Amino acid sequence: MEKAPEAFRTISEVADELEVPKHVLRFWEAKFAQLKPMKRGGGRRYYRPEDVALLRGIRFLLYSDGYTIRGVQKILREHGPRYVMDYRRFAEEADGEDVSGPDIPDMAAEAAKGGAARAPAGDDDDLYAVLEEIETCQRILAAADAKD
Repeated sequence: MEKAPEAFRTISEVADELEVPKHVLRFWEAKFAQLKPMKRGGGRRYYRPEDVALLRGIRFLLYSDGYTIRGVQKILREHGPRYVMDYRRFAEEADGEDVSGPDIPDMAAEAAKGGAARAPAGDDDDLYAVLEEIETCQRILAAADAKD
């Protein structure tokens, strides 16, 4: 029996639907303050339909459009969660048309493409933030490996 669209989803259901591991969803909760699933006894997470829609938008920006975590954080901060939800939907509706995202420079993506993305002279904050993000990912992966 399938759940109604307005029903709450467990982390397993959302992970299966979005085709991402559960630990990625937990990591995204830590990185995106707009994600606040309801938690019940024992810390079980229940995602509202709005949470799932936002997660779909975040996943789309990260995996399909190539944004970094910081890039998506900036989009959420400047445009809000509704924009991220709608951006994904509009891009999917375009069905193959070239849909450009918001005009937000993504330094890591530019560097990966061979662009000349550099932090302003004397501003190493971005580099330290990327390093911190990588170290956090390594800790999460190491903890996940230790559980297996």
